[in-house]
Amino acid sequence: MKHLHREVVLAVLKAVEVYRQAVKPDALGWYAEPFIEDWNPLDAKGQAIMWGHMLEHPAMGMWLSERPDSVTGYDVLYEGTLFEAHAVDETNAVSFRLPTEVLEEHGPEWVRDLALRLARELPYASGYVGLCFNFPESVVGYTEALRTFALRYPGLDIPDLRFEASVLGYQIKGVHWMNFLGPNVLGPLGGVEGLRARLHTSGTTVEALEGGRAVVTLGPWPEAGDLDEGRDLPAWRELARVLEPWMYQPRGAWSGFSEEDMRRWARRFLD
Repeated sequence: MKHLHREVVLAVLKAVEVYRQAVKPDALGWYAEPFIEDWNPLDAKGQAIMWGHMLEHPAMGMWLSERPDSVTGYDVLYEGTLFEAHAVDETNAVSFRLPTEVLEEHGPEWVRDLALRLARELPYASGYVGLCFNFPESVVGYTEALRTFALRYPGLDIPDLRFEASVLGYQIKGVHWMNFLGPNVLGPLGGVEGLRARLHTSGTTVEALEGGRAVVTLGPWPEAGDLDEGRDLPAWRELARVLEPWMYQPRGAWSGFSEEDMRRWARRFLD
């Protein structure tokens, strides 16, 4: 969201409520104390404290989770920044995560509907929905264990919300099952019709959304792919070629990744 924190904070909190109403009642039971990340119950008192921090500070982070001792359930992460107009690479970012059991239980249409409801609340420049590795992003070294799997399964994203908020700007982070695109990308492509004319893979849909935005969905289910078995996700590759001028290319390397590994991962749908 390429807006100041104070311009998006109410929309973010509304989206959190949409998410909480859609999932099980106790899905978000804890919050991390701002700045020190001590965990506390997200009861009425805890919510008042957390919401107060969000509303009173010019830049704020938020981490809500099902359980503080697990990273495999439900959670919401928000990363706010203090950027001004001249800070072209900074943005505010929010993520809503679900365990894969939700996809298996309710099906992809339920997940897609939730994503669209969340998107309606947020003034996003870009966004996406797909499979990802879920790990504590603030702990150094976890990415080393992901290297082999990341280079084999191209449909699994490696999230890094805090870093993305500082560098993404109006760029997009790769290609995923659902791809929300703003006017800065759609305009040069000739709008929804121009983008639709460039995509020919069966199962790919392009849907116009309010505010000059669109969502591109690649087939009925999110997929991980498997390069060892030749499943290189052709629909993902087609869209990546179209969106390449706007795709963010990581600078530097994650723990356990060489610079060549990073290049391979960033261009996994292009080379």
